[in-house]
Amino acid sequence: MHLLDLQGHRRRAFLKRAGQLALAGTATPLALNLAAIGEAAAFDASDYKALVCVFLFGGNDYANTVVPYDDERHAVYERLRGAASGSRLAIPRPALAATELRPDEPLPEGTRYALAPEMPELAALFSQGRLAVQLNVGPLVMPLTRQQFQAGVLARPPKLFSHNDQQSLWQAQGAEGSTRGWGGNIGDLALQSNSGATFTCISVSGNAVFLSGREALQFQCSRAGAVAIEGVRGSSWGQFFWEPAMRAGFEQLLQRPSSHVLAEEYARVTRRSLGAERLVSQAIDPVRLSTPFPEGNPLADQLKLVARLVAGRTALGVKRQVFFVALDGFDVHDNMSTRQPALLRRLSQALGAFDAALGELGARDRVTTFTASDFGRTLSVNGDGTDHGWGGHQFVMGAAVRGRAFYGRPAPLSLGSSGAPEDQWHVGQGRLLPSTSVDQFAATLARWFGANDDELHGVLPNLGNFGDRAGRPDYPVNLGFMR
Repeated sequence: MHLLDLQGHRRRAFLKRAGQLALAGTATPLALNLAAIGEAAAFDASDYKALVCVFLFGGNDYANTVVPYDDERHAVYERLRGAASGSRLAIPRPALAATELRPDEPLPEGTRYALAPEMPELAALFSQGRLAVQLNVGPLVMPLTRQQFQAGVLARPPKLFSHNDQQSLWQAQGAEGSTRGWGGNIGDLALQSNSGATFTCISVSGNAVFLSGREALQFQCSRAGAVAIEGVRGSSWGQFFWEPAMRAGFEQLLQRPSSHVLAEEYARVTRRSLGAERLVSQAIDPVRLSTPFPEGNPLADQLKLVARLVAGRTALGVKRQVFFVALDGFDVHDNMSTRQPALLRRLSQALGAFDAALGELGARDRVTTFTASDFGRTLSVNGDGTDHGWGGHQFVMGAAVRGRAFYGRPAPLSLGSSGAPEDQWHVGQGRLLPSTSVDQFAATLARWFGANDDELHGVLPNLGNFGDRAGRPDYPVNLGFMR
């Protein structure tokens, strides 16, 4: 039997959930939870696919990432963010020429965009057809107009403009405290396909609710590989793991049965962790990538590890995986003109190297990478930065992406509060009212991953409020950016 076999994974997941229920004092019948255990394994994959979520913590400013470039819109943008507004946040139009995005199908009304000058790698990927831009996407419970938002007549996401809650809404469709994310729900569907089910959902950026499913549990890695059970080199505890003979002796001790329940459970968990660490090391140690990754770039380090894990997929026994990586620092209330460009440079360089590494591995069509963030930011400026917003623009990257294209609706550049059409897609200070929901965005990715229409509604609880089933074909559940 495989050391980390699927049935063992399910048993452990069930015990974990049962323990959580007990601690919560819930009265949920046990039969319901047993039934749920049998639901998740939905499809039997014959090929390999992976989703990689790149989360930009702090709330990325959308308007200085995907920048208005046509004469008319750039003039408005410069008026709102340039010297006339008392700030210097507007990027001059000549500085955007090298990163203009030229889609196969032009946007209506002559609308054009360019990426920030620090993002030439992503501009090149767009022109090569392996990058798409999803415009104005964010958490929604259901389609919402500005008037409905102001009147409070329809459900809207809770605790808007709050970092922790909006991070959770993006990852788990609920405010802070949510316990299941849509990445984990997608992982649940894939467990049947993975003999090494423990490695279905992997975070290289610490704990993330995004990867927590009903059965799927996130496996955490450092940028170097599996998080080892080890102490400080040279310490009395660390010697058990640094010295092979001592480690072997320690592992033998772990095999001895104990009559003490806690001691036996501790030994079992430790054996499992050591086994997982060994499997990951055996899978990635032989991997030698010739693709250079930028040094001093934490996101690049994380994505390099993801590339090595993708290369080791056969050894890990996986055909479907969901990864989570992250870059911090996007809460640019001040010094935005220096802070955000440095972050966007890191993002662009890291994604460019990751795409090259996947090309080296022959896996560009098997891995789809997408960005997400707490929220977009205000179009208005607060002096030398911007404040918390709602909707924003996101990237989708990979050879399976219908690239060199924009998806969604370009939002007017407006700070007004009149009834004019240009004022209807923000809720004050240029905070974009999303015209595409996270559920639609996630459903498009999950369908490519292998989920069918019925399964999508289990993965994404609000999806029934969008698309044809809800009588809202203007909010489709398939956005079309995946082949």
